[in-house]
Amino acid sequence: MADRQSEASDMQPQPAYLLHRRPYRETSALVDMLTLDHGLVRAVARGVQRPRGRARGILQPFMPLQVTWSGRRELKTLNMIEASGSPTLLAGEGVICALYAHEIMVRCLPRELPVERVFVHYGGLLPALTRPAERAAALRRFEITLLTELDAEPVFLTETEQPLDPHCHYVYLSHARRFRAVAEGQKGCEGRTLNLLAHGDWEAAGLAGVAKWLTRAALSPLLGETPLRSRMLMQQLYTQRQQSKAAAD
Repeated sequence: MADRQSEASDMQPQPAYLLHRRPYRETSALVDMLTLDHGLVRAVARGVQRPRGRARGILQPFMPLQVTWSGRRELKTLNMIEASGSPTLLAGEGVICALYAHEIMVRCLPRELPVERVFVHYGGLLPALTRPAERAAALRRFEITLLTELDAEPVFLTETEQPLDPHCHYVYLSHARRFRAVAEGQKGCEGRTLNLLAHGDWEAAGLAGVAKWLTRAALSPLLGETPLRSRMLMQQLYTQRQQSKAAAD
């Protein structure tokens, strides 16, 4: 106990965001947090389920936090939880996009792998998600940052390490992180378009569909076969909007 108390007292507060929270025993919660210096941390937040507990209102998604924890195993114990700013106010599609970012981080990031760039980009992602016109580009920037930190970003070469021919069409080989040319007339992405992405044009409006296809393909091996709940929620929202539009017509 003395070692754990010493460890907790020596730890400097860490900037953090809550990614996922679920009840644990009677009054506690298991939480996954993105932290500046330690990446993804899983911990027990004791007492946060109490109806009148102070931490209950602080430990919320989209709220910048300062936290400390103790413990030498993978499952830590939170010791301090403080708000360090105001939460980003999201609604509808913006919330689902943020939950998607949370879900891919929890599924892809190894525990306690430092990913400072992911933390910084997530902080920029939240305000962008409040503006519908910026959501797609902001998500692509975030996805490619996550992939890069995990050494899983696409390499814009063929599987034989040759440059992409602007006049050829290619499919993406997720296991190799490279591209294979397809025969003329077969479905694939034009090399000219892929070369634009290779130069960092992830936000160009005309490349939005290709950028989404490529980041989804690159993330697929890391996410596994279990469907993302956020994608199902987005599909439900789209269906509801279509039904509402049809009823109005």
